[in-house]
Amino acid sequence: MAQSVARFFVLARQRSGVTDAIDCTYCGSDVRRHDPVFVEELEAGERVPAGAFCNYACLSSHIDAAGLATGASCEWRPE
Repeated sequence: MAQSVARFFVLARQRSGVTDAIDCTYCGSDVRRHDPVFVEELEAGERVPAGAFCNYACLSSHIDAAGLATGASCEWRPE
């Protein structure tokens, strides 16, 4: 049985003149007032939004708080 692999794409976007607030997934602040980072996941071959963050610090804190890196590795082989 093949394992399902989630793929995440981090998209840093420049600030724009749009005035609609977008809440940070981690802290709830308006990401457009900072250096926003938008994350997408791959579902059924399509990219779908997975979060918006003020900056990489909020993204990193969210990853730590949610334990998203626990058990994750890139082809790690113990010797």
